[in-house]
Amino acid sequence: MKKILMALLLAVLCCILVWGMADEKKHQIKNEKIEVYFGEEECYTWPFYIVDGADDMLWVEMDDWCHVLNFVYNEYFEDSQFRVEVSHKGNEVTFKRENGYYMIMDFDEDTITFNDYNGFMHDSSESSLLDILSSSGFSADGDAEMFRRVPLSSYDRYGDIKILNLKTYGIEMIAQDGGFFVPLQTMNDFTIAPKTLTNFMYNGKDLFMATQSMIGDAIHGYTEYGEHYYSAEPREKSQMLADYGYKELCLLLDERYGLKEIHDITGFDQLFWQIGFDEGLRSLDSMESDLALTTFIEYFLDDVHSSFENKSWMTGDEFKDEAYGPSRKMSDDSDKRLQNLRSQYWGDDIYYYQEVGNTAYITFDSFDNDGPSSYYEIQNMEEMPNDTVGIIIYAHNQIYRENSPIENVVLDLSINSGGAVDAAIFTMSWFLGEAHLSMKDVSTGALSNMVYHADVNLDRAFDEKDTVTDKKLYCIISPSSFSCGNLIPAACKYSGVVTLLGRTSGGGSCVVQPATTAWGTMFTFSSPRRLSFLKNGSFYDIDQGVEPDFVIDDMSMIYDRKALTEYINKLF
Repeated sequence: MKKILMALLLAVLCCILVWGMADEKKHQIKNEKIEVYFGEEECYTWPFYIVDGADDMLWVEMDDWCHVLNFVYNEYFEDSQFRVEVSHKGNEVTFKRENGYYMIMDFDEDTITFNDYNGFMHDSSESSLLDILSSSGFSADGDAEMFRRVPLSSYDRYGDIKILNLKTYGIEMIAQDGGFFVPLQTMNDFTIAPKTLTNFMYNGKDLFMATQSMIGDAIHGYTEYGEHYYSAEPREKSQMLADYGYKELCLLLDERYGLKEIHDITGFDQLFWQIGFDEGLRSLDSMESDLALTTFIEYFLDDVHSSFENKSWMTGDEFKDEAYGPSRKMSDDSDKRLQNLRSQYWGDDIYYYQEVGNTAYITFDSFDNDGPSSYYEIQNMEEMPNDTVGIIIYAHNQIYRENSPIENVVLDLSINSGGAVDAAIFTMSWFLGEAHLSMKDVSTGALSNMVYHADVNLDRAFDEKDTVTDKKLYCIISPSSFSCGNLIPAACKYSGVVTLLGRTSGGGSCVVQPATTAWGTMFTFSSPRRLSFLKNGSFYDIDQGVEPDFVIDDMSMIYDRKALTEYINKLF
């Protein structure tokens, strides 16, 4: 009897062992050489992997990903000091940055742990933990250029340990045959896109690193790069991609959407189920998924910063993006009303710089800049570009010319919907003497207060000659003043030295995060980085807009510069 029991026990143990070995070897992993494009003219061939025959979804091995990270940050984004090294210990893979921050990937528990996520994603040229200025502040020759960071006035409060629990979402990390494999989209979402604002996109054949502007869109036309991306034949998703794509979208938004608590969202899987969108987003039909996503973004997120940008390569030409949320409609209606009022006085022109008596007016509808070096190369002020930085440089030169009559300087942001943060920082520094940017990362709890100076007169000195703080300062705002067009008025409001005129600004506190789905749809959302103002040691976000000091009932007066100048001169 004992021999029989021992034989049965041995058989059971053998079965368990065989089952365990089968479980370890359950995946079919195929190495593929994929052409990776960084623009239409720059292409490399890198190794990626197809798992269990799902050829519309790429996986990446972690040693390979180490090379990808170093290439992207060193070569493509020119952070020469960035360096990450990879090491293995059992089923743990550790990525360690040159700055000491690290990411541990536990392939037994399917978790990714950052000792400090903001530190791991930190650009080596940045002085502050949440620095969002893209310019290094130096030319190729090492000369001071356009911006100076002021580290002594800046400070950081570091965030908490960040753990991404992929197992909770049913996303597998595979340790097999000595390799460690993770879906490419997961690595893109958390180690590429948040910092570079660029995404890897796979069309079933080639891999593209792209922004929305590089691809173009259906309304204005696709670029050559975009045509290449959409050249793949539309098709249904594989079941693996459909399942994973939905789970990864939930993980991304749970971890990275910056307005969760304001929108009363505990989890996106639950929200998608509550509003009946989970089935559409899980569908094998990418058109159904794209329709669900655009409708969700416009009507349920409804925060204007979040928007649907481009359909998936899998989705056919018959797809129409017609979702139009209430907040976007209100913003667009405000823009149209103000543009109509402005055209009554200005026609089709925009007067970037105007002088009316003792008052100078500076107007631009978005924040943009051509690039630091270009301004220093221009000898004639009349040839300055009509971007934000060029307009301000020209205006400054005019305001401080010999025998200038200017006593008041008015910044017109009435139809300014935001744009490049660098240009906004330049504007803020010019108008207020220095730019203070307070930032909170609601995902990690990190806080930063950053201070910048701008070289407005292009002498590379960064001094009081770069500002208009000796003038009486005014800023015109409206419900169309959004994002950076809301940030500047907020800074003006709490500076105590600028008078705000008009109507309450439109808000928009979160930095925009470009994103993609695993099936290749492009969209944006409000990231966890919230622009804030600092008062009495506390951070307050600016999402609800800023109230004017003086309400202007008839907004047509803000474009009647003669009447507005008379109004301003009677205020004080």
